[in-house]
Amino acid sequence: MERMELAGVDSSRLSAVLVTHEHGDHAKGALALCELLDIPLYASFGTALRMSWLEHPLFRAIESEDVFEIEGFRVRPVIVPHDSREPLQFVIEARSEKRLGVLSDLGCVTRNIVKAYQGCHGLQLEANHDPVMLRNGPYPPKLQARVAGNYGHLSNRQCAELISCLAWSGLQSVTAGHISEKNNAEQLVRQELSAALACTPDSVTLLPQDEPSAWFELR
Repeated sequence: MERMELAGVDSSRLSAVLVTHEHGDHAKGALALCELLDIPLYASFGTALRMSWLEHPLFRAIESEDVFEIEGFRVRPVIVPHDSREPLQFVIEARSEKRLGVLSDLGCVTRNIVKAYQGCHGLQLEANHDPVMLRNGPYPPKLQARVAGNYGHLSNRQCAELISCLAWSGLQSVTAGHISEKNNAEQLVRQELSAALACTPDSVTLLPQDEPSAWFELR
């Protein structure tokens, strides 16, 4: 609620909450918010099972990759490889036919993911870690292997390669988030992504973890 206020969002305009997977930095507080506002909570069966949401009256099960609609927005769930029960990410299309792709918490990029995110006008992607910083950082070997593995998180290079696959004339906005504070550095993200975006490093938009971002308009 506090972050919505900081972003200038009236909570009464919130119609639903979409949860990608059960990890605490994505699911914690979601049900409490839905109960407070009396709005539905959408998640996969696997996520709901892990979070004990299955019997809650506000829970709505997302069926695999079936497209569904919320208040005029078409929501396409996308299955991703991550170390959770049944993780999903989302492509959201407005009535204006503008498409926003949200993609975070995945260890590798599959053909299905590239296909699902083609034609997006806006992309919010994960650039979680730099492999060298991860290898020389404070994480124990087992956790390093988890982050760098196929069910972990995308590196800066993987994010840049994905941008190159998804770039088209209609792409207006690309932001990078979920940037590790211990295994990454903003200048490394900017250097890697600027080549894929054909812009200067200073023009790469990064999302902070501790405050709301600015608004990005898709025209």
